[in-house]
Amino acid sequence: MKLRQNIRHFAAKKALTMPVIGKIATEKLVNLHVNIFAQKADADHREERKLHLESFFECTFSTYVTALHEGFTEAEAREITHIQANFDFFNHGWTEMMEFPKNEIEQHYTRYEMFFDRYEIDIADPLGNFRTQDIPQAPSTPQRLKGTTHPHASGGFADDVYVEDEDGSLVVGGQPTPSDVDISVAPGLEDVESDTEDGKI
Repeated sequence: MKLRQNIRHFAAKKALTMPVIGKIATEKLVNLHVNIFAQKADADHREERKLHLESFFECTFSTYVTALHEGFTEAEAREITHIQANFDFFNHGWTEMMEFPKNEIEQHYTRYEMFFDRYEIDIADPLGNFRTQDIPQAPSTPQRLKGTTHPHASGGFADDVYVEDEDGSLVVGGQPTPSDVDISVAPGLEDVESDTEDGKI
């Protein structure tokens, strides 16, 4: 899967794993993700999906922190949560919100199968044991699954985690964690318009 990775992501990682600050960071980052992914939906479906996305994303931040504790890198842990989200989008037929094509879903699942199995996550149940709250229902658009158009998906990156660094270079596996990270630059904790205005996180 293709993701962005820069100092803001490492700042978010640090903030999310801190006592007290972690809860604040989660709330801010959930709001950020809801806004970005809702914008990918057709205008007449955005509002009806927001409550669902808010609860769903809040659960995935627990997945992220757990994956970090288990030794996954920042990029891998974040990719796991994005895969969970894409399973959910696929199940609802929200293909315009998917980040990789529907024909790559099995490949993404297989790469993290051991982790997913451990927490009873699968394509049909993207949250598994991380479903710690009721997730509000939102209307599905199953007719979209018949099409092949995924306007926000990047195909061909199912074999590994790929990150685009601040220079625009593509790095396989992600970058090493910087030694000195200021949590004040984490997305959602400070102005992040310059890094999210094109709808990528």
